[in-house]
Amino acid sequence: MIHLKNLTKVYPPSTVAIKDVTLDVEPGEFVSIVGQSGCGKSTLVKLLMAEERPTEGEIVIGGWNITHIKKREIPVLRKQIGVIFQDFKLLPKKTAFENIRFALEVSGHKRREIDKVVHQVLGLVSLRDQAHQYPNQLSGGEQQRVAIARSLVHRPKLLMADEPTGNLDAITSREIIDLLQKINDFGTTVLLVSHDREIVNNLRRRVITLDHGHVISDQARGKYVL
Repeated sequence: MIHLKNLTKVYPPSTVAIKDVTLDVEPGEFVSIVGQSGCGKSTLVKLLMAEERPTEGEIVIGGWNITHIKKREIPVLRKQIGVIFQDFKLLPKKTAFENIRFALEVSGHKRREIDKVVHQVLGLVSLRDQAHQYPNQLSGGEQQRVAIARSLVHRPKLLMADEPTGNLDAITSREIIDLLQKINDFGTTVLLVSHDREIVNNLRRRVITLDHGHVISDQARGKYVL
């Protein structure tokens, strides 16, 4: 699913965010990327979604070499990759239903198809009863569920979650992680970026640890040890 070879990202004039990273993530894996603040986790996410370009090395996602991806091709890539963030990034003047629908509208889908998909993903995240509420009427966990639903509308092969529980309490965080595992069980590859030691260790899945841009540990059933 993901192939990185000798990946390096240097921000001018000389800040090394990612250094010589080589790794593979197989289709259907659930992988946690961990490390202390500034270790390169968020830069790696930006590289995978083509928000940043590598200084050196190679990035292949789903067989597509995106190392030198053209700007016009980025929207096509983004349909194959679902991304959720710590701050939800919902449109405040749109309801939960409208936030999800908007992601399909901008891609030119027909209204009948859009409404069907939106109802499906709302059901998946257990938010059908909250469909017509605005973000400020929803709890933090519910807002993150809307964000997850929005990320799934294009049926992505890869879901990247960048600190998805950073603003949530422990119980709600567990619910969000359970939902990510459910999505993974359907066959979607999940890449979880997290600093939450308890969440990562309870998953008992593969853990890749970054430190100053380097991969210092890659364990099949690892733990967050830093």
